[in-house]
This record gives sequence, structure tokens and C-alpha cells, in this order.
Amino acid sequence: MAKPNYSFAKRQRDLAKKQKKEDKLRRKTEGTSENPPQDDALQEVPPQTTDDEKPAD
Repeated sequence: MAKPNYSFAKRQRDLAKKQKKEDKLRRKTEGTSENPPQDDALQEVPPQTTDDEKPAD
């Protein structure tokens, strides 16, 4: 019976982890490079009231 080659198995696991990490980073950078769609509701800011506009008590 042949002896298991643990260093080969470890190398394969490390390569799989590295590939997965690179894919995740690539997806993350591709998502940020594009302009995300802007929602008009998020862009509107309600007007601020000043002390002059507030009714006196």
C-alpha cells in the first residue's frame, strides 16, 4: 500500500485557498469599479431649519 503524500495534499489545499481568495478579491474590485445605481430617495436631504425659522414658545 502506498503512503499518502501529505505535502502534495497540503499544497493543493493552499492553492485552492489562494484561488478562492483571488476570486473574491476580483469580484470585490469589479463591484466597486462600476458606478452603483443611485436611488433618488437616498439623495434627497430634508432642508435644515434654523433658529430664525422655529416658532417662539
